[in-house]
Amino acid sequence: MFELILAAETAAAESASIPPIVVGGIALGILLALLLVVVQFGRGREHS
Repeated sequence: MFELILAAETAAAESASIPPIVVGGIALGILLALLLVVVQFGRGREHS
């Protein structure tokens, strides 16, 4: 059983995956876009 788990971990580590920097960049871009939408929406409202 241990050999099967070890083989699965090795195969997962060797497979081509998306680099973490790309995932982080995409997440940052989405969050910045949402922040921009919120800021733009807030400019059209009166302050109370």
